Amino acid sequence: MSLFTPRSRQLPEATEGGVETDGTPGETAEAAPGKSGWFGWRGRWPRAARGVTVGTSVLAAVLVLGALLMPNRLDRMNLQAFLRLPVEAILLAGLLLALPRRPRRVTAVVAGVLIGLFTLVKFLDMGFRQTLARPFDLVFDWILLDDATDFVRESFGRTGQVLAVTGAIALAVAVLAACTLAVVRLTNLLVRHRPTALRGTLVLGIVWIVCFTLGVQFGGVPFATKGNTQFVANRVQQVRDGLFDAKEFEKLAAVDAFAQTPPDQLLTGLRGKDVLFTFIESYGRVAIDDPSMAPEIDATLQAGDSRLKAAGFSSRSAWLRSPVTGAGSWLAHSTFLSGLWVKNQQRYRSLTTGDRATLTSYFQKTGAWRTVGIVPGVRKAWPEGKYFGLDHIYDSEHLGYQGPYFSWTPVPDQFSLEAFERLEHGRKNRDPIMAEIILASSHNPWSPIAHMIDWDRLGDGSVFEQIKKEGTDPKEVWKSSQRVRTEYRKAVQYSLDSLTEWVERYGNDDTVLVFLGDHQPVPTVTGGDTNKDVPITIVARDPKVLDRIADWGWTEGLKPAGNAPEWGMDTFRDRFMTAYAK
Repeated sequence: MSLFTPRSRQLPEATEGGVETDGTPGETAEAAPGKSGWFGWRGRWPRAARGVTVGTSVLAAVLVLGALLMPNRLDRMNLQAFLRLPVEAILLAGLLLALPRRPRRVTAVVAGVLIGLFTLVKFLDMGFRQTLARPFDLVFDWILLDDATDFVRESFGRTGQVLAVTGAIALAVAVLAACTLAVVRLTNLLVRHRPTALRGTLVLGIVWIVCFTLGVQFGGVPFATKGNTQFVANRVQQVRDGLFDAKEFEKLAAVDAFAQTPPDQLLTGLRGKDVLFTFIESYGRVAIDDPSMAPEIDATLQAGDSRLKAAGFSSRSAWLRSPVTGAGSWLAHSTFLSGLWVKNQQRYRSLTTGDRATLTSYFQKTGAWRTVGIVPGVRKAWPEGKYFGLDHIYDSEHLGYQGPYFSWTPVPDQFSLEAFERLEHGRKNRDPIMAEIILASSHNPWSPIAHMIDWDRLGDGSVFEQIKKEGTDPKEVWKSSQRVRTEYRKAVQYSLDSLTEWVERYGNDDTVLVFLGDHQPVPTVTGGDTNKDVPITIVARDPKVLDRIADWGWTEGLKPAGNAPEWGMDTFRDRFMTAYAK
């Protein structure tokens, strides 16, 4: 070799300072392992530095693979879920190896951010599945995050809310930063070991194709997965469906069989009656069917049935299918009253800003009833109340209650019903009443809960101070799913007892009570059951009222039979109005 041969021709093309590059002219190594680190510690402790370098790279690989393989639901979080080969990791590695330096760096950062965002959406899915038994909706559910913070504050205090929000923000930032840094680090590692990385990527690609084609599984889980690709495809379709849903809902809302019916021909079969539509929060089918709760709930329903029969009342019961589960009571209420399937916040806003008549507004339209709302769960402005055709609304601030909150519940059910008697039903020389009543004591978190006391002791509600002190602590209750189920069952029993005792005490020949659950409770109580049925019951002393629904085939009594009719909640309005328009 000549002594005058240029130095650049004496060095291997793909090395620089002992670090492999991709051979691109003018490119230098993207990460030089020779850096001394802070205060020169790498030079002082080379073995430790080597260990930190290897350990950090391993952690980066674990983080990226974990993010790609992590399911979006807790019931699928197991070892098998992480013993898979994601095609997205193979494709990303191939792309990064093929790109020049600058595009590669940009791609690595973008890929890291996207993986972080996918991970955050998966976390949201987990939370929503645990609460609403469905994944997070990228179009409609952002508003529910604000409601979630309000729920935390009302259940666990202002400190709990601040800690929860701060923790959520810190987690989001940490996930995005960690995923981005991990992908950048792994990219540098691939470049430094390009030949090995290329061979490894090719081998893994072949393995993935073979395993995917043959359907290889371990523990019943496919080894070769394209789960993130499907995850993204599902979300794109979800967004597309959400954007087109508004037009579809407008078409449905425009069709109303009673829109042209003269007021004097509406609800003629109920003229002179006090009609009370009462929603019991979270009163779902699980309360009646679940073996761990059924005996106590059955006893409560039987006792209520006996009291009502002794007072001359009869009842019929069946099932309705709610559009929601776990939460979203207002969507269930508006579905029941409007006769439309109100499954998301966009539909709710469209409904309440439109001119679609509801069951309650039709009562108002007749001019034969004073329409009122007893809504103790409302603690701030509720402009939608006018849409529902209510002449007067009594929220938590206008029921005369001076007692304590029970976690989320501002007013115990027994007091709400007594307030309704005092403010409206018990007034002399009044018009017939149509009331929408919300019983909120069975609202999550079911701790602490009130219990029945003598109606004459209710006063201004101060008596509940001691009852709350004697109650359970929600932070302790929610450490055990069995305790949660027990407290849920007690809360439902309290709501049912409050209602049946009120009818026994204050009901008369003109009382017509329609009470129902709005949705099933959270999956912690249902055990993951996807059934959305809720009980519905009609109670009346006048036999003519129940005669009009004799052909519905409903079960006699307060407890619907297992094979009782099951209707969509959106079908009730028209069936009810048809039955009582004859």
